Amino acid sequence: MFSWLFEKKKKSLDLSRIHTDIHSHLIPGIDDGVQTLEESVAMIRRLQEYGYQRVFTTPHVIWDCYKNTPDTILGGLAEVQAACKEAGLTVEVGAAAEYFIDEHFIEMLEGKQPLLTLPGNRLLVELPYSSPLMNVSETLFSIIQNGYRPVLAHPERYTYFYSDPNIYRKLSQQGCELQVNLLSLTSHYGDGIQRMAEWLLREGLISYLGTDAHKIQHLDLARRLFDSSWLENYPFKNDQLTMSSVQ
Repeated sequence: MFSWLFEKKKKSLDLSRIHTDIHSHLIPGIDDGVQTLEESVAMIRRLQEYGYQRVFTTPHVIWDCYKNTPDTILGGLAEVQAACKEAGLTVEVGAAAEYFIDEHFIEMLEGKQPLLTLPGNRLLVELPYSSPLMNVSETLFSIIQNGYRPVLAHPERYTYFYSDPNIYRKLSQQGCELQVNLLSLTSHYGDGIQRMAEWLLREGLISYLGTDAHKIQHLDLARRLFDSSWLENYPFKNDQLTMSSVQ
């Protein structure tokens, strides 16, 4: 439905309609995102140029790879905030986390350990790419029972759901919000992922748009490939997430 919108390359990109980015990797050296403070500032400057007024960066928490905690994330956030202020940037920068649903995550959830959330006590989570969890619905329901609102990161990239995409409708009906990646709505990840992202939009299942930016090249690609002219016609809820609503 939307494929033709992305064929023209654009010299500028206006994402001011989105207002807030809820998914990125901008704290240096703690996951596979930026590795230096200079990179972080450069990317946040670019996001500000694109019209974002607020950024919630979301480092990975994957216990086999990135053993991040609220302390490591918030400590890094303070450094990024200070550097942005020194650079004269006006975009607000906060942090949550992108939690990979594994045994460690379940232990943290059931053990009532502190988790970093997006506004409204929303918890950004991701699933394995290669094979599905056997109990994904039950796990997301458990997140809700523990007082959080699950936000599933980039559902369009879980190709094992393609045979029955109505799973996304079921998850949405159970109270899980869905976040599509900006570059999934271009050819960057491949035609199949683009088609699924467009289907999810067409079915009204996507609540949030996120950059999922790990490096400045991702933002450069967005400027080259993404046409933002249709955004005002889709009701993303990013602009409803404010710093004051963080719980």
